[in-house]
Amino acid sequence: MLLTGRRELLDTARAELATASGVLFHGPAGIGKSTLVDALLTTHPAATVLRCSPAEDDTALPFAGLVDLFARVPDSRLDSLAPPLREALRGALLRSETPQDGRGRLAVRVAVLDVLRVLAAEGPVLLGVDGVQWLDAQSAGVLAFVVRRVGGLGLRVVAAERVADGERPRRPGCCPPGTAVLRVGPLSYGEVARVVGDGPAPDVLRAVQETAAGNPSYALELRDSVPLGPVLDVPRGLRARLLAGVPEGVRRTLLVASAAERPSLTVLRAAGLDDPATGLAAAGADGVVRFAHPVVRAAVYADASASERREAHALLAGAVTDPVERARHLAHARPYEDEDPARTLESAAEHARGRGEPDAAFELARLAAHRTPHARAAERAERLLAAAGYACDAGRQTEAGEAAEEVLTGSGDARQRARARVVLLRNAGQALEGAHDLIEDGLRDAAGDAEAEGWLHHWAAVRGLLCGELTEAARHARRAAALGDTDTRVGALATLARVLSLAGEPLAAGEAIDEALTLTGGHGSGPDSWGLIRMRAILALDSDRVGEARTQVAGLLSTIGEVAGVEEVTATLVALTRIQVRSGECREALATAARCEVSAETAPVLYARALAATAGGTADEARRLAGEAVHASQADGDRLFLVRALAVLGQAGLLTGDPSGAAAAVEALQRVRELGTAMGAADPPLLHWYADLAEALVVLGESEEAGVVLEEARARVPGKGPGSALAALERAEGLRAAGLGRAGDGVVRLRVAVERLRRLSLPVDLVRTLIALGTVERRARHRSAARAVLGEALETAERIGAAPLAVRAGEELARLDAGERGEGPALTPTEARIAELVGGGATNREVAAKLFISVKTVEGTLSRVYRKVGVRSRTALAHAMAVAVLASGAAVDAPDDERVVPPVTLSQPSRTHNRRFGTRR
Repeated sequence: MLLTGRRELLDTARAELATASGVLFHGPAGIGKSTLVDALLTTHPAATVLRCSPAEDDTALPFAGLVDLFARVPDSRLDSLAPPLREALRGALLRSETPQDGRGRLAVRVAVLDVLRVLAAEGPVLLGVDGVQWLDAQSAGVLAFVVRRVGGLGLRVVAAERVADGERPRRPGCCPPGTAVLRVGPLSYGEVARVVGDGPAPDVLRAVQETAAGNPSYALELRDSVPLGPVLDVPRGLRARLLAGVPEGVRRTLLVASAAERPSLTVLRAAGLDDPATGLAAAGADGVVRFAHPVVRAAVYADASASERREAHALLAGAVTDPVERARHLAHARPYEDEDPARTLESAAEHARGRGEPDAAFELARLAAHRTPHARAAERAERLLAAAGYACDAGRQTEAGEAAEEVLTGSGDARQRARARVVLLRNAGQALEGAHDLIEDGLRDAAGDAEAEGWLHHWAAVRGLLCGELTEAARHARRAAALGDTDTRVGALATLARVLSLAGEPLAAGEAIDEALTLTGGHGSGPDSWGLIRMRAILALDSDRVGEARTQVAGLLSTIGEVAGVEEVTATLVALTRIQVRSGECREALATAARCEVSAETAPVLYARALAATAGGTADEARRLAGEAVHASQADGDRLFLVRALAVLGQAGLLTGDPSGAAAAVEALQRVRELGTAMGAADPPLLHWYADLAEALVVLGESEEAGVVLEEARARVPGKGPGSALAALERAEGLRAAGLGRAGDGVVRLRVAVERLRRLSLPVDLVRTLIALGTVERRARHRSAARAVLGEALETAERIGAAPLAVRAGEELARLDAGERGEGPALTPTEARIAELVGGGATNREVAAKLFISVKTVEGTLSRVYRKVGVRSRTALAHAMAVAVLASGAAVDAPDDERVVPPVTLSQPSRTHNRRFGTRR
C-alpha cells in the first residue's frame, strides 16, 4: 500500500544507485518521498547505513543533522583520528567540550571525511538525508565538503527535499556530483483509489481523488471526510496546518474564491469584493485565481462557518452568468427544501446534459430532488429519475442505482416504478442474466401502458441477446417495436438487427436498420441513430467492407465525442477497435482500445484491449486480457461477449505456434463452438473462429477432428459467404492437408487463400496466411518459395505494426536460415538437459524434481524446445535428439557445463502426437 504507484520510480532509483553516486528525490509535502527513501535504505546491501530525518525546528540547531547521522557510529570509530580532529568531531557530536580555536569548523569536516573513508574501506556506506530542506547550515556544510571528496569510494547518498510542485531542488550541494535527481510526481486517480481502500462511497472517493490531486498523504487524511457543498470537509488538523499564517483580513476573499467554480478577479469583483487581489499571491496575469493545491481550496471552504459559506454562494449567484454555475450557487445559498431553486436546478441539469456534461447534470438533478418539498412527491421522483439517467450517462453506476431504488421504494406511480426498473436494467450493463424477475416485475407495473411495456420488452430483447437466447430476443424486440414510442422502436429495431446478424441473416438485419433509420427521420445524425450507425458498420465489417465500416464509425466518434455518455462512447470505441484490427491499423487499434480504459473494466472493454493486443501487442498480454474478459463475461452472464472473449483467447494461443499455446486455443475455441451451437449463431466471425479451432487441432496433430470442424464450418457458410471467412477456412484446410503429408495440396489451398485476401485488403489475415504458407513451403524444403513468402509476411507485419505476427515470421525465417546451413537450432544447456530427460521418458514433474525447478518452468522450456527443434510431440523430440547426438558424436553423459549441444536437423517435422501432452480430451 505504501509503495502504491511508486514501484517503477523505486526501480529507477535502485538502477541509478547502482551506477550513480547518489539519488535525490524531490516533490511537495506528503507526495511520498520519505517512503521511497525508507525503501532504498532498508533494502540496499550497504554494510553501513547512516541516516537523519531533520524537522523544521532543527534548522536552528548547529550540527543536529550530523548528530543524527553519527548516532550509530560508536566512539571507538573516532579513536584512529588525529587528536585535533577527534576532539573537534566529538565536540560537534556533543560527546565532549567543543574546541575553542578557530580551526574547529575545518577539523569537523576533515574528521567526518576520514571516518567515512574508514567505513567505506570495510564495505559500502549509504548516507540517508530525508528532509534536506530542514538540514541545519553546519551539517549541510559538512555534507557538501565530504561529498565532493569521496569519489571512487563505496559511498552513496540517498536524499529527499521538499519543494513546491514544479520547482527544482534548492540544496543539491548536499549530494555528490552526478547524483540522479528524481521528481516524485502525483499518483493517478486509480492509484489514489488503491491507497484509500474500499471505505469511501463512490462520490466521496471521487471527491478525495480530485481534492488530493495525486498526493497520497492528503488522500489518507481525507478518506473519512464527507461532502460539504462543492468540496470535502477537510479534517480540522489538516486545515490548521494548511492555513497557518493566513491573515484574517483575506479569509473572506479566499472563501468566496474557494466557493467559485472558476475563480477570477473579475468574478470576485462582481461578487462585491473591493480589492480581491490583496493577499491572493496565486493570481495569474490572466486574472485567474489559482490555489496552490485543491486541498487548500477545500480547507478554506471547510474552515468557514455555515452562514459564511451561504453568504459566499449568494454573492456568487449574483455574479456569474453561466446558468449551470448560477443554479449550483443558488442551491448552496439556500440549502433547504424550496420549489423555486429546485426548478432552477432541474433546468440547469437539462442545460448541462445538453452541452455534454453528464456529471454536472447528475449533481444538479440530485440537488433538485433534494430541494423539492416532500409534499411534492411526484416531482421529487421525476427529478430522481432524471438524476439516475444522467448518472448512467456519466458511468456513475452506484449513484444511478441509489436514485432509481429510492423511486422504486417510494413512488406509488406504476409508470415511475417501471422507469426506475429501466434505469436499473440500463445500470446493470452487460450483467443482465439475473434480470429476468426485474423485467417481469416491470411488465406487471407497465400493464396497460403500451409505451412502458415497450421499454420492458426492449430490455427483455437485450437480455436475450446477451444471454444467447436469440429466438426470445427476436420475439421481444418485435414486440417492443410494435408497442413503444419512437425512441423505443428505434432501439428495438437496432437490437433486432444485432440478433438477425448473429443468426446469419445479414439482409434481414440491414432491413431492420433501414426501418429504424426511417423512424429517426433518415438523417442518421442524432442520438437515436448512433447505435444504428454502429450496427450498420459492423454489418459492413462482417461483409469485408472494412473501409466503409471505418468511415462510418470514425465519423460517429467525432460526432458523439463531446455529448454522448460513457456507454455510447465505449461501444463506439470497441467497434472502432474491431475495425482497425481487421484493416491492419494495429498501432491505432492499441491506442483506441486504451481510450476505453477511462470507463470501467467491463467485458467489452477487456475484449477490445485483448483483441488489440493480438494484433499489435504481445501474445502474453493478449492471453492475460482475454482471460480477464472471459472472467468478466462469465460473472455478468454475458454469453455474447463470452464467445468473443474466448475467441480472442484462442487467437492469442495460436500466436506463438507452439503446442502448449495450441492446446489452450483448442480449449477456448471448443467452448466457442459449443456456445455458438447452443445460441444458434451463424454470423461470419463464427466461421473465422471455426477455422482457428481447426488450425489449433492441426498443430496438436488432431487432423481427423480438424476435418470434422471444417466440414461443420463449410455447412454453415451462407451461400458464397464473405471472402475473409472462406480464406480462413482455406488456410486451415491447407495446414491440415500439409499435416497429413499432402504438402502440395496444402500449398495450393494456401495460395488460393493468399490471393483472395490480397483482393480484400485485409493485411492481418494476409500475414497470418503468408506465415502458414511459408511454414508449409519450408517444411517441404521449397526454400526459395518459403523465403519469398516469409519475407513478405515479415515486411507487411512490421509495416502495419502487427508485432506478434512479425515475431512469428522472424522465427520461421530463422528456422529457414538454419536449415540452409545444414543446422538445426542450438539449444541452451538447460533446454538440452530437459529435452534429454523428456526423451528418456521422464514426466514434467519428474524433470522438475531432478533439476530443482518448477513444473511451470519445465513446461515453458519444453515449449521453446519444441519450437526450436520443429516437432510437436515428446516422441518426435526424443527421436530428433537421438539422431542429432549420434550425428555429432557428443557424449550423452557429459556434465551439463561441458556438454556441447548439437544442432538438430530434421528432414520433416514428425506428425506423431503424444496425447499426454497438451491435448484437450
